[in-house]
Amino acid sequence: MGKPTGFMEYRREDRATAAPAQRIADFGEFHSELPVQQRQLQGARCMNCGVPFCQSDFGCPLHNLIPEWNDEVFHGNWGHALDRLLKTNAFPEFTGRVCPALCESACVCGLYGEAPISVRDNELAVIEYAYAHGLISPHPPEVRTGKKVAVVGSGPAGLAAADQLNRRGHSVTVFERDDKPGGLLMYGIPNMKLDKAVVTRRIGRMEAEGVQFITGFDVAAQSAAARLMQVYDAVVLCCGAREPRTVPVEGSSRDMVQALDYLTEATKAVLASRESACSARGKDVVVIGNGDTATDCVATAVRQGAVSVTQLVRKPAPGPAAPVWPYHSRSGAPDYGQEEAAAKFGHDPRLYETRATGLVTDEAGALTAVTIDTAGQSRTIPAGLLLVAAGFSGAETPVAAAFGLTPDGKGRIPTGADGFSTEREGVFAAGDMRRGASLVAVALAEGRACARAVDLFLEGYTNL
Repeated sequence: MGKPTGFMEYRREDRATAAPAQRIADFGEFHSELPVQQRQLQGARCMNCGVPFCQSDFGCPLHNLIPEWNDEVFHGNWGHALDRLLKTNAFPEFTGRVCPALCESACVCGLYGEAPISVRDNELAVIEYAYAHGLISPHPPEVRTGKKVAVVGSGPAGLAAADQLNRRGHSVTVFERDDKPGGLLMYGIPNMKLDKAVVTRRIGRMEAEGVQFITGFDVAAQSAAARLMQVYDAVVLCCGAREPRTVPVEGSSRDMVQALDYLTEATKAVLASRESACSARGKDVVVIGNGDTATDCVATAVRQGAVSVTQLVRKPAPGPAAPVWPYHSRSGAPDYGQEEAAAKFGHDPRLYETRATGLVTDEAGALTAVTIDTAGQSRTIPAGLLLVAAGFSGAETPVAAAFGLTPDGKGRIPTGADGFSTEREGVFAAGDMRRGASLVAVALAEGRACARAVDLFLEGYTNL
């Protein structure tokens, strides 16, 4: 422990955040880092608990060694902090931006009226300090095993698996059907939450270490799947759980769009400096859902110039009941998207106990309004764009079918005793495709664990 009384002497201080009315002017990241000395004091607040729940199953899916690198941050040993951080998490620049910080919810310091340790910000500070000061450089493996592995999908699980297998010395090729690698990190998360230059930077480092990326390649064709199994010693499927959950709404309209499709097109437009083909500009926007994806849709629509944004939430508004530890953000406080909508329109966009029941369209089929039901009361609100962020029902079936795999009743790919091998020998599955939609940190943990199973299959033993 760096300073036993640190949590009593220093208050929590978060990164500076641009005001909502200011940051909606563009799609840039809107947080700025603390000065180094102030960041070190945030590391000093960590108590190095006897039972560090922050890195347990209650907290971090990756089991990050949080007290260890917080201590190094406090003492200014950034290189040592980086070593401890990278031991369990190869991509802290991603989790430091988009993880909901379950570790902070589980922090013992937050149990007794104190603010939790700023773990996520400390994590991001370590990796960005390392990049800025030349502590990060490519390290290709010195020896290759002669084994070849194909990773299908370049989201967090695919990247984590590819990184670990490459470090082990296997020759790894990552196949991605989009035009850029990164999967959910590139196109599913808006640029203001995760700047795509950060993703590109990491991909470039992986390429320098020997990982090959092939984009615009859809393996759903059976001939492609058969070819992969013939050419590669192992295949790892990390295609996510992108099958959207349907909502029971009467009617249809071309202006009813799935959230991930909307966010993907929005990001492509930002990267190309053009207007989105599915822009909210000048439209009344209705968003169905209450998760992170719904919040991203709200924030994106505000930036695109929507004239109004309404978010439909099925559940009742959070009540005053005492929270259960670990808290995991159960307060119902507005997220960044709701803050921005309130700054622009003057009110929280969420309507609780509300569901969409029908669509109203004009003669040309364009959406003009949505019929909603709020606690039994029906009414119609204007809408020119309806975004469905109701979650996902599992993996898309074409890739599974191409490899002769049958998803279970929840759309997941069944795996064997090791947790990752499928019924096809040499074919493995990890991430959302195996366990269902979850967090980026969970997907990273899945990819790392799957790499270990693949390495054991290829070599008969593993040191991963």
